[in-house]
Amino acid sequence: MNKAVWLAASCAAVLCAGAAHAQSGSGGADGEVNVPPTPHYGTWGFDTAGEDRAILPGNDFFGFTDGTAVAQIVIPPDRSNYGAFAQLAVLSEARVHAILEQAGAGSPVQPTTSPEKIGAFYRAFMDQARADSLGATPLKPDLDAVRAAPDKAALAALMGRENDGFFASLIDVSIDTDEKDPNHYAVHLSQSGLGLPDRDYYLKPEFAAKKALYQDYATKLLGLIGWTDPAGSAAKVVAFETQIAEVSWAREDERDPDKIYNPMTVAEVEAADPGFAWRPFLRAADLGSTERVIEQEKTALARIAAIYQQAPLDVLKAWEAVHIADAGAPYLSDAFVQASFEFHNKGLSGQPQIQVRWKRAVRAVDGGMGEAVGAIYVDKYFPPESKAKMQQLVADLKLAFRHRIENLTWMGPATKQEALKKLAGYTVKIGYPDHFRDYSALVIRPGDLTGDVERSQAFEWARQVHRLARPVDKSEWGMTPQTVNAYNNPVWNEVVFPAAILQPPFFDPHADPAVNYGAIGGVIGHEMTHGFDDEGRKFDATGRLRDWWTPEDAAGFQARADRLGSQYDSYVPLPGGGHVNGKLTMGENIADSGGINLGLDAYHATLDGKPAPVVDGFTGDQRVFLGWAQVWRGKTRDDALRQRLVTDPHSPERFRVNGVVRNVDAWYPAFNVQPGQALYLAPDQRAHIW
Repeated sequence: MNKAVWLAASCAAVLCAGAAHAQSGSGGADGEVNVPPTPHYGTWGFDTAGEDRAILPGNDFFGFTDGTAVAQIVIPPDRSNYGAFAQLAVLSEARVHAILEQAGAGSPVQPTTSPEKIGAFYRAFMDQARADSLGATPLKPDLDAVRAAPDKAALAALMGRENDGFFASLIDVSIDTDEKDPNHYAVHLSQSGLGLPDRDYYLKPEFAAKKALYQDYATKLLGLIGWTDPAGSAAKVVAFETQIAEVSWAREDERDPDKIYNPMTVAEVEAADPGFAWRPFLRAADLGSTERVIEQEKTALARIAAIYQQAPLDVLKAWEAVHIADAGAPYLSDAFVQASFEFHNKGLSGQPQIQVRWKRAVRAVDGGMGEAVGAIYVDKYFPPESKAKMQQLVADLKLAFRHRIENLTWMGPATKQEALKKLAGYTVKIGYPDHFRDYSALVIRPGDLTGDVERSQAFEWARQVHRLARPVDKSEWGMTPQTVNAYNNPVWNEVVFPAAILQPPFFDPHADPAVNYGAIGGVIGHEMTHGFDDEGRKFDATGRLRDWWTPEDAAGFQARADRLGSQYDSYVPLPGGGHVNGKLTMGENIADSGGINLGLDAYHATLDGKPAPVVDGFTGDQRVFLGWAQVWRGKTRDDALRQRLVTDPHSPERFRVNGVVRNVDAWYPAFNVQPGQALYLAPDQRAHIW
């Protein structure tokens, strides 16, 4: 239900979004913040105490590597998961907290510089007394506009404002790179309208309790804003959203770039999907002059428009009111905040305790002015030598990938030539953007939290609308430097590694090289491989959506991908709680497999033909695999894991280890894995792709 300010890159990131905010240090009454130290693992980059030597590697490599450490994890009460890389999120969150406390130490009446603005934004969020005194008042203008809407065309116009405040829409509108013209932007239209995490929550009996919880939440929100007949209206809203869920595409279908590329004129959209007031919608989004759009889930949009046309106006108004209240809830009085927590965090993810206010403030400011925070973060916390070492690692991984492509036995020379051209054209971004975003035109007012949130969203949307007429600016970043994550954007043919991920357990300049090649090397290889997974392979060296594969090679790739997908379909993280979706997680699983292969090859290349040293009894190959497995040490609450199985394109941590290594030939001799052991796959059953 909450809208992201930045439009997501076309390919999924390496880490789970749920790990972005973690338990961290606290701030004292004097504004000082206890920033935890950078985590370190053992004496050579690996924590041997976290292993469970009672487990055979061939039966459960995740358990062998991480079993003791995972058993000892106590998930903090304000989180739905915790683990090794969450420690980096802890660190980043605490560092940003310190930055905001310092920036907020002054109190200008009208902040003008970026540090003054992030400080004022932070202080506004921390003023709970003011939020409590206002109640639902900040939402009144939006709710009054909904109540006053005379017809569905007027309501569609309010939906067109989804990107500049708290309004919601059944159809998401965004501006992103045109997949078949990667030097220009285009307007994209996609399905939306659901308050639960996925269509399955409305349609499958195992989620019936969550659906009922959502209806209770909608009832509470409508009561808090003084809506007529809260319980009856909430029931109608959930029934309406169930209709939307029935026609919405499944997430695995949305992963096909060809299926979701449907360019049309606005006149063609109006003719094909006549139930929705498209012109008022686009005018309200400041896109009134737009004559070309790209529909994503084409059949779903037509059906959603028809459902909209048939729905009673009072139901549509109640739906909009629920979503406005939900979007605004984190910034309102404690009654709203607690209602939101009880549903989103406790109800859906099993998180027992709400995060303290400063943690939520960090997230809010990060979302609204992330690059302003990032500019300070980089100056304080990202040493130049880390960037230089990463550049060398990237060069090593790129060379390893080139050699793997050249030596593939299942790919013909014509496709190889195109693949090598694409690899050679990769842009690699490390640490932070060359130019940080200019926030001088953004107005931040002390004491006006909801206004600051809305203005920051409107500022970002105006920036995106303005760039629609300009060539694509490929210097932009889709993540901030303080984000513990990484991504591949196939339309720009780039891989991006923010500063905050370049720390242990991913990257430690003092660690054994083999561990680094398994950890950050695996991550680099993962992101490079994303350009050649089942989605990324459909984009060429220029970022254009184009079929550059021979039919024979495409069939060969698909056969190998199907084998991998079947393996993951069989994995059941929770007995009776659902299995991994091999199609939904296909891209990440392919990238994980490619990542560890490339990390291993790059490490071998550094040896220059010499034998790898033995460290603590572990061979070089063993240490590469241990480095990869260590970064996935983690534990997730059952409800959160059930949600991930439906919504997350990443496999659960255990299978990002076990599901990967069993397809790597070198893993078998490294750990003496034998037939009869649980993870053993006969050579002809292993999924070899990259």
